[in-house]
Amino acid sequence: MTTEQIIVFSVLGASLFLFVQGKIRFDLTALLALFAVVVSGIVPADNAFSGFAHPAVVTVAAVLIISKALSNAGIVDIIAKRLSPLAHRPVLLLGALCLVVTILSAFMNNVGALALIMPVAIQMGRKNNISPSLLLMPLAFCSLLGGLTTLIGTPPNIIIASYRTQGDLPPFAMFDFAPVGIGLAFAGVLLIVMLSRFVLPDRKKQGSVKELFQVESYLTEVRIPEKSKVIGKTIRDLEYLTEADIVVIGIIRAGKRITAPSSFEILSQGDILIVEADSEELDVLIKEAGLELGGSKEVCLEFIDPDKKGLDSNDSEECKEFIGADKMQLMEAVVQLESPIINKNVINLNLRWRYGINLLAVARQGARLKQRLKSIRFRAGDVLLLQGSPESISDSLSELGCFPLAQRELSLVPYKNTFLVIAVFIFSVLLATMGYLMVHVALLGAALFMLLWGIVTLNDAYKSVDWPIIILLGAMIPVGTAMESTGGAQLVADKILLFSGGLSPLVTLGLLLMVTMILSNLINNAAAAVLMAPIAINISSILDTALDPFLMAVAVGASMPFLTPIGHQSNTLVFGPGGYKFSDYWKLGFPLSILLGMGGVMLISLFWPL
Repeated sequence: MTTEQIIVFSVLGASLFLFVQGKIRFDLTALLALFAVVVSGIVPADNAFSGFAHPAVVTVAAVLIISKALSNAGIVDIIAKRLSPLAHRPVLLLGALCLVVTILSAFMNNVGALALIMPVAIQMGRKNNISPSLLLMPLAFCSLLGGLTTLIGTPPNIIIASYRTQGDLPPFAMFDFAPVGIGLAFAGVLLIVMLSRFVLPDRKKQGSVKELFQVESYLTEVRIPEKSKVIGKTIRDLEYLTEADIVVIGIIRAGKRITAPSSFEILSQGDILIVEADSEELDVLIKEAGLELGGSKEVCLEFIDPDKKGLDSNDSEECKEFIGADKMQLMEAVVQLESPIINKNVINLNLRWRYGINLLAVARQGARLKQRLKSIRFRAGDVLLLQGSPESISDSLSELGCFPLAQRELSLVPYKNTFLVIAVFIFSVLLATMGYLMVHVALLGAALFMLLWGIVTLNDAYKSVDWPIIILLGAMIPVGTAMESTGGAQLVADKILLFSGGLSPLVTLGLLLMVTMILSNLINNAAAAVLMAPIAINISSILDTALDPFLMAVAVGASMPFLTPIGHQSNTLVFGPGGYKFSDYWKLGFPLSILLGMGGVMLISLFWPL
């Protein structure tokens, strides 16, 4: 190997290690890789940021904005209403949900499609005693399969389409992926619906908020009497007075409410505190701080869940005055893969002071964590139970990198812009399909229309763009180019051909697909596509065969990370709410990978002959 090849492979090896380890977020890892190849002189400094001008990056950003517009237009609500009659038939319900997610993810970002349908699935499951563990992983996998069917369904397809130009061919068009993708999606949905009920765990305890977190067991009302030692002290002082794990989630003071009070709020005589603590910790707190036990747990549950009905006349008048039914809510939220709160705790984040929300509990893999809230470091897939005003929670979740799992009530009011959004989107797709505009230009035009018409606000548009993915693509594209320009891709291609032992090109095609699939389970699938596309081009050149089948093999392999919860954001998104373990992904993902991998090779060879 040459010196440049050694540098490129060292950078890629270090990047793969950091991707898999996960301690450094994948977008920062990609920037480090870009920095290394630029500093080493392999990528000229003038071309360092050329990846951010790549059509694939623009297309991904435009698709994410359009996905937000489709969501705002109420398309999911319209579809979900049609599923209600199937709610009492679990197999049909799962099949219908899988079909909806598959179709949506063909034209939306697949994570966005899953995020829209997942609350609907959880709500329907809870109403009909169907465990989320039987619904959520199938939906995640179907969102990946739907992305296979169109150019804009998933970032790997967009990347692969652009690499086709290196074979002196035009980029793949909007529906060039459909012959292979639709066949795999159809077979995949059938396999998932048939297999999931037999191989996935039925974790019944993953029920409602009340069942999972047992909120009413931890909330109590206490009063500060005249001789209490915490008078004049702050809430922070109170919470650190003992080793007990308690959280003050609200104060009633002279009939007025203070929700999510600051840690530096001064406590006064007569204050009524709503605290979260189990019975033993509460007993320690009352004795150490000189407090008095106040109202019932039911009153305190009403404090955090004002929509609760049926309070009797014996309930505390202070609490009744304190509560406003439209001002407080409970929210379940799952920590996403790229969340900035990963490896941080409540103290680092200062949720009450910065965001005006309380963290009441954390669940991991389907069970509430018993350790002190202050000591819990968040992980991707954790489910958080948050309490606060609807505005404070809504504004905070995107900044915290969390996805809401609140029970989604279907709207009965028709959306005014639904058909307009659909028409504009279809028109942009037709312009791209018929060759009047490049795909990234047509979709950018559709996104701009959504913004100018007010279907999506500018603020929502910026929030909807998955910036870590944009950074990843922009940084890794020059790194992939460096691997090709130094001959690294040629070297890997030679090794793959050597491993295939001079067998038919079809075997080599299958091997390429398998390697890409394995890689996509360890790193982001977009990064896998960037790294494997140059290798596919070199294998095609060596074998003197058509380029398209090998590029399609990379696209298919990159979009089937079914074996781990870290291979794709969709997998991570369902990890906590479904109460899954790492091994659960293998139970459904392994047979799916084998069968769809073989099916992919056959369909590629049929529609894209070698």
